[in-house]
Amino acid sequence: MSPQPLPASEPRWLDAEEQKAWRAWLYSAQLLQDRLDRDLTHRTGISHAYYEILVALSETPERMMRMSELADRCLSSRSRLSHAVSRLEERGWVRRQVCADDGRGQLAVLTEEGFAALEGAAPIHVEAVRRELFDQLSPEQVENMRDFGETLLRHLDPDRSR
Repeated sequence: MSPQPLPASEPRWLDAEEQKAWRAWLYSAQLLQDRLDRDLTHRTGISHAYYEILVALSETPERMMRMSELADRCLSSRSRLSHAVSRLEERGWVRRQVCADDGRGQLAVLTEEGFAALEGAAPIHVEAVRRELFDQLSPEQVENMRDFGETLLRHLDPDRSR
């Protein structure tokens, strides 16, 4: 890991091109997230945040994960995740159980009903991602987007592999 630069006496202002790039990336990412969330919620009744919880659970052995790990995986606070899991429990899509390893932690477990809801929503979500993002980009832009994302992940989240 490279050392952090010393604070400069003056801010390192963005030049005009950096400012354009920053704002284009920031606003497009926000608009994309908003559009994907609205589309998924409208068409399936599942918010993007709930969808990500279901996906995370579906990708683990036995479709379960410690609540603390799930919060980290979903980039959520523990209290926000607990609230979301409560809403998913009300739908019968997730259940909680005590962690058998230590008896203190709780596991979130994806139910068969939750997996079925995810299976129904996944084709709708992936089509929206394709339509709103990938269909707008050339293969070279997709490669650059991956490189850009992986570079930022190595810097912002060096201890994890997503």
